[in-house]
Amino acid sequence: MNAKPLRVVVAGGGTGGWMAAAALAHTLGPVIDLTLVESDAIGTIGVGESTIPPIVLFNRLLGINEAEFMRATQATFKLGIMFENWRDVGHKYFHSFGSTGKDHWSAGFQHFWLHGQTQGHDAPYDDYALELQAAMQSKFAHLPDDRLNYAYQLDSALYAAFLRKRAEAGGARRIEGRISAVELDGESGDIAALCLDGDRRIEGDLFIDCTGFRALLIEGALHAGFDDWTNWLPCDSAIAIQTASVRPAVPYTRAIAHDAGWQWRIPLQHRQGNGIVYCSRYLSQEAAQERLFATIEGEKLVKPNIISYRTGVRRKQWHRNCVAVGLSGGFMEPLESTSIHLIQRAVLRICRMLPAGKVSERDRAEFNEQMFTDMEQIRDFLILHYKVTQRRDSPFWRQMASMEIPDSLAHKIELFRETARVFRKNEELFVENSWVQVMMGQGIVPQSHHPVAAKLRPEELKAFLGGLRDSVTKTVAGLPDHHAYVARYCGATDAAAQAHKAA
Repeated sequence: MNAKPLRVVVAGGGTGGWMAAAALAHTLGPVIDLTLVESDAIGTIGVGESTIPPIVLFNRLLGINEAEFMRATQATFKLGIMFENWRDVGHKYFHSFGSTGKDHWSAGFQHFWLHGQTQGHDAPYDDYALELQAAMQSKFAHLPDDRLNYAYQLDSALYAAFLRKRAEAGGARRIEGRISAVELDGESGDIAALCLDGDRRIEGDLFIDCTGFRALLIEGALHAGFDDWTNWLPCDSAIAIQTASVRPAVPYTRAIAHDAGWQWRIPLQHRQGNGIVYCSRYLSQEAAQERLFATIEGEKLVKPNIISYRTGVRRKQWHRNCVAVGLSGGFMEPLESTSIHLIQRAVLRICRMLPAGKVSERDRAEFNEQMFTDMEQIRDFLILHYKVTQRRDSPFWRQMASMEIPDSLAHKIELFRETARVFRKNEELFVENSWVQVMMGQGIVPQSHHPVAAKLRPEELKAFLGGLRDSVTKTVAGLPDHHAYVARYCGATDAAAQAHKAA
């Protein structure tokens, strides 16, 4: 009972550092001694502006009021991602959150839709997706039972600042300073302290590395190793810039493919986030910037942020007494908005596995296995967008179409092509509907479907499909405009916003 509290030191701020500090402070408070070290002189990547639905749960776990959070981060709601020019130039499809239609316990809705196509029911698959239809009409509202699945498009720098206030209010201590060295314990090999400018030392028992691509602790000091995945995801550069908004914000992110990668557009309340991702083997930095500037809308608000990266994963996310969070643990390009989510998963796992005394080797092994599985499954989902394409219009896309892919992904693609089936494994992030929407959006047509769909008599199938479609149409028709809803919801007092949400 008189033992000293565990000393947890977070190295680095930004979104990753302050998500970790806020979650630890809220969950454990005085049980731990929590310190975060960051330097105002070191910038952050700051391009993680688009999120996926689990962030809603993360904020709720921390007791965050949604309207307050959205005002502070200038957030808009997000219902999915529009993919343009991926299957072929001029083609587009939408990957929405939530589910499409209504599943049977033995088979997903796509089987019933496919059977309907053979029976003369020609309504597009998209007509049965509530989030997709709401997004296309730029509508949004909080519905009972969280029926409308959503995430946020937010300013990540403002999100970090928002979380910092909560973390410090919960007992976290921030120390300004640049890390000059990482001191190791000569006997155990663990990290003993961070050495800062001005001859300062910050000792700790557990260190969380949020130093970004530099990975000062997990790699620079402990040499955890890195698995390079650029043979599957060869884009290695990005340029980001913020512009003034020129039209009302829509509730979705755009991912627009070009001949050597893709561009993003993310609408916030006060501005728009823009960026270009590209493979430097096929496109120079100068040409990429010129292309980006030629396609953005609105006045440029900042200088372009030029980023070089390598896609891959740290071999050990938790090594000795150090845990990597965010970019220090690996990087997956933000094609499906997973950057902040991977931070969230690591942070919540740290909260669950925080040691009371000596770190358990089994805890470390379990953490590493779970994080690697997460990143491997996300990697496969991203490769899918590049591999399954009809584009042959540039050396980049010809390379993508001809590349060898992991067996795990090849199995998933061929299983769907042959049977329309998708199986989710080990709490996989992307659910069946995500895989179905992207695989069909990329042009894969299943060759068969489950026989349970044929159990419905023609009149039953017509009523089933028609009823689902009508329900989506009716619900979307009753939704307010997204831009107006955000203005009302975020402009109200917290109490009024919650009443508005409940109504």
